[in-house]
Amino acid sequence: MAKITYIARDGETLVLDVERGSTVMRGAVDNALQGIIGDCGGACSCATCHVYVDPQWYDKVGEIGATEEILLEEVCDPQPNSRLGCQITITDDLDGLVVRLPEKQV
Repeated sequence: MAKITYIARDGETLVLDVERGSTVMRGAVDNALQGIIGDCGGACSCATCHVYVDPQWYDKVGEIGATEEILLEEVCDPQPNSRLGCQITITDDLDGLVVRLPEKQV
C-alpha cells in the first residue's frame, strides 16, 4: 500500500492507503471520495478523474500519453500540473504522493 494524500476543493485533506498497481482514480473511487468520478472506469476516455499533482511529485508520476494529453485539453481549468488520475499508477516511488482536486470535473 502507498499513502496518497487527496486535497479536496474545500481544502480538506484525506490520506488514503492505495494498493500498488492501482491508480489515483481507483483509490478515490474505491473510497467514495467526492470530486473524482471516474465515469469510464479508468479507460482514459472521460477525464472525470482530473487532478492537480503537487509540483514536487509531478516528475515522478510518469509521462503523459497522447490520449491523456488530448483529454486534458477538455478539462475545466487545466494547469501545467494537471493529470488524469486513471493514468497515474501507484508504485513504491509514489508513496506520499499529493494530489489536489479541481473545483469541478468536465
